[in-house]
Amino acid sequence: MENAAFDYFEHGADIGIIGRGPTLAKAFESAATAMFAIMAEPSKVQQQLSVQFEFEETDPEFALVTMLNRLLAEARLQHAVFSNFDVIQNGLRWKVEALGEPWNDKLERGTEVKGATLTMLSVKPLEAGWEARCVVDV
Repeated sequence: MENAAFDYFEHGADIGIIGRGPTLAKAFESAATAMFAIMAEPSKVQQQLSVQFEFEETDPEFALVTMLNRLLAEARLQHAVFSNFDVIQNGLRWKVEALGEPWNDKLERGTEVKGATLTMLSVKPLEAGWEARCVVDV
């Protein structure tokens, strides 16, 4: 699967994810897509359910890990997989919406992601926007 908005990098037994976008929020959305794409092909996931949450975090790197781990927790609670994300940042307040569907027989399961880590955590501006990266535990 090739996607310019997200990518991966090698890291031992785990997987490094990279999200890019013209804004910080879009880079976070791409990082979430990269993480869930490890578990299921995003184009095959229907948008049948929505979860929303908010949190506060001043540090963009910690915000990335917080958001990714909250998304994983919501996926476990809903027994679902997500494929579409909307992130809004307003100062230190973050609003996140994830769309997806409950796991079912028609979805091919990839590798389970257990959590986002602080390993190789980086959120930085680029010439053409932002890049958000971290290692996820699989």
